[in-house]
Amino acid sequence: MKINQWTLGLAAIGLVSLAPAALAQTAAQSQTPLLTSLSATTISGYVDTSAVWNPGTGTANTAPYLGNGGEQNGFNLDAVDIKLSKPLEEGKWSAGYVAELSYGSDATAIDAGAAPIRQAYINLGIPVGNGLELKMGRWDSLLGYESSDRMNNPNWSFSYGKTFEPTENTGLLASYKFADWIGLQAGVADEISTIGGVNAGYESRKGVTGLLTLTAPDSWGFLKGSALYGGINYGPGAGDDLTEWYAGATVNTPLTGLTLGASYDSVSDVAVAYPGTPITFPGGVPTPGVPGFTGDAGYFQSIAGYLSYKINDKASLNGRVEYADGGALSIVDGLQNGVFIPPGSTGSLDKVFALTGTFEYDFWQNVISRLEVRWDHNSGGFGAPFGGETVGAPVKNNAVMIAANVIYKF
Repeated sequence: MKINQWTLGLAAIGLVSLAPAALAQTAAQSQTPLLTSLSATTISGYVDTSAVWNPGTGTANTAPYLGNGGEQNGFNLDAVDIKLSKPLEEGKWSAGYVAELSYGSDATAIDAGAAPIRQAYINLGIPVGNGLELKMGRWDSLLGYESSDRMNNPNWSFSYGKTFEPTENTGLLASYKFADWIGLQAGVADEISTIGGVNAGYESRKGVTGLLTLTAPDSWGFLKGSALYGGINYGPGAGDDLTEWYAGATVNTPLTGLTLGASYDSVSDVAVAYPGTPITFPGGVPTPGVPGFTGDAGYFQSIAGYLSYKINDKASLNGRVEYADGGALSIVDGLQNGVFIPPGSTGSLDKVFALTGTFEYDFWQNVISRLEVRWDHNSGGFGAPFGGETVGAPVKNNAVMIAANVIYKF
């Protein structure tokens, strides 16, 4: 019996079954390139859902952290993520790839929601020294304590630091581990964008990114596996050259199950507008050349601390405390709520303090189930920036969010 390559391909990824006789006949035939390629491919992903309640009335002006737009007082499909990948083989010339698609409300933070492509790159292994790895295409940004995948973070909601960090870059990334305790990643990309900017079409200007990782060796006792991170992004972004510095740490403690973390983000030269009066962002993205915008620079910084305690194999407690400031907070506030309130104006946000507590108990296999409470407090002096029933007319200094989160991993 002759089996076509389409059927073989479906069988290779488990979508159809072949009878034993057919399999034996197929094995006797020459191996097809399609079957050989698919045999090493893995499929993974997740479905992320949530239910959010904001106590009180008025949610027209929300706290401007990533993923908080349009999720108030309702059920949400945060993300459906599907990844196909082939890993590298160690110690030899090897090639692999990643093709990852993301759908749902979180996908709007990726490429300003223009495409469902989360990552798509070719992975190349070069047997030089301890092994050099190259990624060509679109890959997750290096910087940040938190991932774009909520399931990999200690809390369901994102931090303000994550809000200003780029989510992905398109370019060439090199990774090399000099020893077990030190590794370096460095890359060049078309653009460094922290708030969903657009490619400015520069002919010869590119962005650069890098991250140095130091990991405590086994000889350090309870600190083994702890890590320090330091990184930088520099290059064309949303309207100007952006400079971002990042420092982070994950520290194991003598108390079994207790881990501490910290992060610092500083972003300068963020494109910001000073039109004098509140305006609506045209198209949702501040673009150079659009009437009503100038090239003035904004600044942002965030300091966050994390605490994670694993109670047992199923239960854990996670907490985050964060302080953020800078006139650039007004940018994400305007992007999210649709009206830009200039820094220093009544209702503008330039300083914010946030506390987040998350309890996780995994009742089902492959399922993450979490309950989270978050409090955002206006620490600035320009009036209440949250709440209200009219966009651009906030009335509260505090924003409270209670969320239930359920994620299935496959």
